[in-house]
Amino acid sequence: MSIPSRLLMGPGPSNAPPSVLTAMSRPLVGHLDPAFVALMEDIKAMLRQVFLTSNEMTFPVSGTGSAGMEFCLVNLIEPGDEVIVGVNGVFGQRMAEVASRCGAKVTTVEATWGSIIEPDAIAAALKQVARPKLVAIVHAETSTGALTPVEEIGRLTRDSGALLVLDTVTSLGGCAVRLDDWLVDAAYSGTQKCLSCPPGLSPVSFGPRAMEAVRARRHRVQSWYLDVSLLANYWAEGQRVYHHTAPISMNYALHEALRLLLEEGLEQRWARHERNHNALRAGLTALGLEIVSQRGHQLWQLNAVGVPQGVDEAAVRGRLLQEFNIEVGAGLGPMKGKIWRVGLMGHTSTLENVCVLLMALGRILREAGQSVDERAAAAAAKASAAGS
Repeated sequence: MSIPSRLLMGPGPSNAPPSVLTAMSRPLVGHLDPAFVALMEDIKAMLRQVFLTSNEMTFPVSGTGSAGMEFCLVNLIEPGDEVIVGVNGVFGQRMAEVASRCGAKVTTVEATWGSIIEPDAIAAALKQVARPKLVAIVHAETSTGALTPVEEIGRLTRDSGALLVLDTVTSLGGCAVRLDDWLVDAAYSGTQKCLSCPPGLSPVSFGPRAMEAVRARRHRVQSWYLDVSLLANYWAEGQRVYHHTAPISMNYALHEALRLLLEEGLEQRWARHERNHNALRAGLTALGLEIVSQRGHQLWQLNAVGVPQGVDEAAVRGRLLQEFNIEVGAGLGPMKGKIWRVGLMGHTSTLENVCVLLMALGRILREAGQSVDERAAAAAAKASAAGS
């Protein structure tokens, strides 16, 4: 079967660098082979640098970002625990659902889709809940393009005695993620977004307070596969104990993706995502379009672009894919049919790709009867990038 080469500008996966794909073709070894064990230690060390944490229990879970979500919640929640979950999109909803399945008493703090979770709302919920076990927040809500500031929420949560769990699936590698500075106790991410690695692993990090909560559990962790106490025996230094067969080739790919990220530099990578987001926004403005998530809190790596009135958003996405080999995402939930989700993640985040999209999108809109000039849009994007 022939698979086309796409420009992946949706909510994930992003395009992977050639060297990451090549890494997956390296010879297989056993998951307890000394060569693989050495690679595991490299991955852990690099992940700590990317998460900006000293947490020893930092490693990739075998599974996608949703596995990382379950890993954090099943290890930290016992039946009857009171938890607070910020819900401002699909993935906040999903965290609340997983917490409920763990037997938690869930209090949701809700915000309009496209807006952030405000610290004051978390503070109010912490006062209302008698004994909060944890607060769970989506840092970068992939379904809406909103980036919730975490630092103040981290202080509020720590002062209450609760744990802070942070979803960094779309933020890690694309904007600042500072686990230790923000007092984050547990976090998870995914490989396929700003890390620009194929989907299949979920980097996670548990701090000392999270591990203390695990050791103090009264009941066994609901999941054997995701039990951090068992996984620690495989991922911790020293005598490794078999737990499951790790996806060897995916770890090769992650190792190379992390190497490339750190070679570029964390802050340089964040700046590249910001620069290309601003270029896209300038080009969209020239087309008469706008990013509709909350101003001042718009994700650089995932842009919620409002669909003009009278335009068939699905038809536009279809033409982008079939005629231009460009994938963008549809809106979800209440934003379905109202936005395009345009990803500028990792390897995909380049000025060239911004201009390619603007030219294609402008042409499609013009042919659909919109009064737009795609060349002017591309010129505006280039001017923005040159001035940054």
